[in-house]
Amino acid sequence: MTRLPEPQDPLFRRLNASISFDIRLWPQDVRASKAHARALRRAGILANDELSAIERGLETVGAELEAGTFEVAADDEDIHMAIERRLTELAGPVGGKLHTARSRNDQVATDLALYVRERAERARELIVALMSRLLALGERHADWPMPGYTHLQRAQAIYLGHHLLAYFWMLERDAIRFDFAARSTMALPLGSGALAGVDWELDREEVARELGFARPAPNSVDAVANRDFALDYVTAAATCGVHLSRLGAEVVLWSSEEFGFCQPADDFSSGSSIMPQKKNPDAAELLRAKAPRIAAAHSRLLGVLHALPLAYSKDLQEDKEALFEATDQLELCLEAAERMLAGLSFNRERLAAAAGDELLAATDLTDLLVRRGMPFREAHGVIGGLVREAVARGRRLSELTPEELRSHSELLDEEYYEVLRDGAWIESKRSAGGTASGRVAEQLDRARAVLSAIREEGA
Repeated sequence: MTRLPEPQDPLFRRLNASISFDIRLWPQDVRASKAHARALRRAGILANDELSAIERGLETVGAELEAGTFEVAADDEDIHMAIERRLTELAGPVGGKLHTARSRNDQVATDLALYVRERAERARELIVALMSRLLALGERHADWPMPGYTHLQRAQAIYLGHHLLAYFWMLERDAIRFDFAARSTMALPLGSGALAGVDWELDREEVARELGFARPAPNSVDAVANRDFALDYVTAAATCGVHLSRLGAEVVLWSSEEFGFCQPADDFSSGSSIMPQKKNPDAAELLRAKAPRIAAAHSRLLGVLHALPLAYSKDLQEDKEALFEATDQLELCLEAAERMLAGLSFNRERLAAAAGDELLAATDLTDLLVRRGMPFREAHGVIGGLVREAVARGRRLSELTPEELRSHSELLDEEYYEVLRDGAWIESKRSAGGTASGRVAEQLDRARAVLSAIREEGA
């Protein structure tokens, strides 16, 4: 019974109910409820036989939910009340004792923190699998020349392995963000009550240890109002989704006939309903399109939390669908990205032909003049003039004669042609983090060490 004598309007019940989506929190609710029951026993609120009855009842409820045989009643507003209602049907009136020293406010916050921690750890596992795939591809294609791009225009030659490893390092940052999201769940809300604490001296330290939290939340108001951990997860998910969208976009471009750099596997492509010749990179395209969907979940959760007064408001019920959307879509995309890359094949000849465009060596020619004492900006203009002349005459840079070179600068001699020698301008990028073979080898070694460390931290 509550202070409200009138039954709720059916329309309000529809608006107010959340069991259609928060039912997925049942494993966390059952787990936290068991820990709470044991805390009640330690505080002398439950007798041994009462604790046993509650634990048996929760086991049965959990089994029903897992098997899909749990029947939701018309009055079940959310999964938390549904579990308590079913527990009382199974265990009798003692089931009603479980909610002693607990509010739905600290109960829901605890369940959600457990859920976020599990999903953050799962995201990290999937990221590690994708990093491992990228590392293997980087090793296999460490010496495959390709053009690097700025503004989607050919810029400088690099190795394919170097390019692929760029995504490895993006994902390392994603793993760090999800690790932070998992750590941000480590203050236990349970025991904070509705907002002010509870009237019972519970051993919150023991409950925290049992549920894997680092400590009880030190402030009961903050504990029930806090959704930062959910925001940390969706922030990490939105960023990771953007990274995956960039990977997908490049696969879409590279697999087109215009580029011809790669070919997706048949089992991660689709055909056309009307054009028999088509092989569409749908998986890569969907990686692009899923990113804003995940980002929208981030914006949605920010909107729920924005300007929300302390401590608890019903607005916080709206945090879950945004979070669930982000977890579902991100995990799907991470798994799909790894599988897509596993079947991706690259066209070495097409990549090499594009990387052989001598215009990609223009910066190296500029540096040749700089080494001979010419200021960089002046050298930049000289080589720009050479490029214009070669393009106008329809010739490669190496096809310009020594006389034509000297007409632009007396500093240009036979070494000009050495710079343009096949592959020389890739190997010249020997600065730390560059694309020269030795630097790519160092990068691969470092990537292996980083991946091993991440795996050990997650073990």
